[in-house]
Amino acid sequence: MTAAPLARTVDFQPGERNVFFHLLTACNLACRHCYINPAQHGAATLPLATVLQWLKLFARPERQTNLILLGGEPTLHPDLAAVIQAAKSMRYAVTVDSNGYLFHDLLDRITPKELDYLSFSLDGPDATVNDPIRGEGVFAICTGNIRRAVAQGFNTSLIYTVSGLNIEHLHRMPALLADLGVRRFFIQVIGLRGNPAAHKPDGAVNWQVEPAQWLSVVPRVAAEAARLGIHVIYPKVYLDPAEVFQCAGIVAENFFIFPNGRVYQCPLCEDHPIHSYEIKDNQLLHRDGLNEDRFFPLTIPEGCVMNRLLQPDNIAYHPDGSPVHRISCCLLKQEIRPAAL
Repeated sequence: MTAAPLARTVDFQPGERNVFFHLLTACNLACRHCYINPAQHGAATLPLATVLQWLKLFARPERQTNLILLGGEPTLHPDLAAVIQAAKSMRYAVTVDSNGYLFHDLLDRITPKELDYLSFSLDGPDATVNDPIRGEGVFAICTGNIRRAVAQGFNTSLIYTVSGLNIEHLHRMPALLADLGVRRFFIQVIGLRGNPAAHKPDGAVNWQVEPAQWLSVVPRVAAEAARLGIHVIYPKVYLDPAEVFQCAGIVAENFFIFPNGRVYQCPLCEDHPIHSYEIKDNQLLHRDGLNEDRFFPLTIPEGCVMNRLLQPDNIAYHPDGSPVHRISCCLLKQEIRPAAL
């Protein structure tokens, strides 16, 4: 009997740089769990010249930087193909995160060699689960364009945002991804930002799932996907008793850029004007004051201090006041690679 693939924690690498660049906040969909907050993130679509200037601020000519192009819906940007091509020339490894609509004939304007990954968001194994979350007709369009991208030779990945609305259907995703030809699967925990912070789901369902349900469902589904030849990545969320808490804001380089020039280091903070950096006159400036980076060094029993401050309701405590689980940095991931990889 073949042993089940094992998950490993992906440690933060010194010098690794990840740039999450929101080119715009506009979107053709109105997903119930969207984290974009125009009041905090702006409503502009950055012109190509500005995008290229900002990319230069974060590029490292001596080593590769990971770049994730986001929106809103990034394929709504008319110059996305030019952005991708320019980023590759700056030694970025480029991923585009799309809702699946692929506007402006993106697949015909770039080649698989110019894009490291084309990532699609889908939140259900069929239309009856996905479309009430993401919009009518989205499942059919998204899966159709995944098949087109795979047929044209693009490396594809898929993001499934786990919430109380869809965790019971997560186990059906590996078979779908294998059928679609998706190579990489991101299982993502929902963040209480944007819409989820402002609106609860209808009825008795909560956005976030209980720790016991997460721990019983997610690792098992990840292992099943790996058995089918899919590389799976998912957040650690809960630290094991012997694990030491590390904050990515201290031990790694992650930048979340928005069209209004705000640059965060922690995605939990994005609903608040406490960003560490801002871009003004095409310069990256560190901000003084009581901002997110002032909190990163704090050591607390709950683990992530920003989670404790901004999302305290998802922490449970023993009668003696100690937390039942320590929350990991939201950027700490686990992965399961298929044996063939």
